[in-house]
Amino acid sequence: MTMTFWQSVATIAVVAFGTMLTRFIPFLLFPESKEPPRFIRYLGNVLPYAMTGLLVVYSLKDVSLVSGSHGVPEAIAMLAIIGLHVWKKNMLLSIAGGTILYMALVQLVFV
Repeated sequence: MTMTFWQSVATIAVVAFGTMLTRFIPFLLFPESKEPPRFIRYLGNVLPYAMTGLLVVYSLKDVSLVSGSHGVPEAIAMLAIIGLHVWKKNMLLSIAGGTILYMALVQLVFV
């Protein structure tokens, strides 16, 4: 099923509005001049670690240790991410380096 031009425009407009709304609401609710509630500060401290843990679990949920490559490319990529992060302390470099290494391993080595 294909959309008409105006359906596409409406869909893009609604998605753009929803994205902007979720980006602007925190600034309206918690202006810089006002101290955010203690619970919000707590969430700001713990959620990055919780989301990282969630992403690790989600990334590894379908890895089979008894078939295929036995999780070797995933383990190598995780070690590379940890090594890069300990070495450079740069989250973007760690994630990008591990992702590139993992994709190279599964595309070229563990075919």
